Amino acid sequence: MNPNQNDYVVIKAIEDGVNVIGLTRGSDTRFHHSEKLDKGEVMIAQFTEHTSAIKIRGKALIQTSYGEIESGERK
Repeated sequence: MNPNQNDYVVIKAIEDGVNVIGLTRGSDTRFHHSEKLDKGEVMIAQFTEHTSAIKIRGKALIQTSYGEIESGERK
């Protein structure tokens, strides 16, 4: 994968305790990284040769090159 073609994702926590979880590529999808963000914190993540998906749990604003979306509230 060409590094210039990797997409970035900006995640801004709208509440305390937002979890951002990186998932691996390959035949077995696994968790490989986890971060917890508090309200107002921002994380910039990138899809790489190792990261095929990012899971966000909690209320956050997510910005990508495809647009902006807000994740749901935590229960």
